[in-house]
Amino acid sequence: MASNRRAFLTATAVTALSAASAAAAPGPRAHPPHTAHTAHAALDELLAGNRRYAAGRPGHPHDTPGRRRLLAAAQHPFAVIVGCIDSRVPPELVFDQGLGDLLCIRTAGQVLDEAVLGSVQYGVQELGVALVLVLGHERCGAVAATLEHLRSGAPVPGHLELLVEEIAPAARRTRGLSGDWAEHTMRAHTAWVRDAIRADPAFTPAHVAAARSDLDSGLVSLLP
Repeated sequence: MASNRRAFLTATAVTALSAASAAAAPGPRAHPPHTAHTAHAALDELLAGNRRYAAGRPGHPHDTPGRRRLLAAAQHPFAVIVGCIDSRVPPELVFDQGLGDLLCIRTAGQVLDEAVLGSVQYGVQELGVALVLVLGHERCGAVAATLEHLRSGAPVPGHLELLVEEIAPAARRTRGLSGDWAEHTMRAHTAWVRDAIRADPAFTPAHVAAARSDLDSGLVSLLP
């Protein structure tokens, strides 16, 4: 199975599909208007919402029937979140956002594949989203499974092999560091996902950042 470097190769195929669709369309493509949020403003809004969530004072914005009716015609989310499937870190709750605010793409260990990258590209190029945030979290089960495989050498069952293969390079890079190997791996892998998205020309219009969610405090902090 291919290593996680395949993520850098995906944009060509996705771009070709987009170009083919554009060529087949009758006349110019009509792109949705860009959100009013700049990347900086979007990140500020996410972190402000997270502070409300962590303090136990969420506002639960944009969850009314009126908001639902407004969004029925079109959506203009202000951020794309590439996160983990872990039930403890749903982005809409962690960042105290509501209907129409976020595009959330979640895989175990925020592992990249072609579907993830195509979904991010849809948000950036079709909806004009200015911010992509890769969100890792402590005590990640996919990271724990990867470390156990590297310690034991035991075979990885079924489709879990993909997750382990994608996270293993970060685990190997950080194995010699002092402290919590799982924490080092999660941070390194989350930063790698951010850097892979940044390096892809399909996402040039957006600012791409990485962050860590603390399960104990609920706070999200940006990664360097």
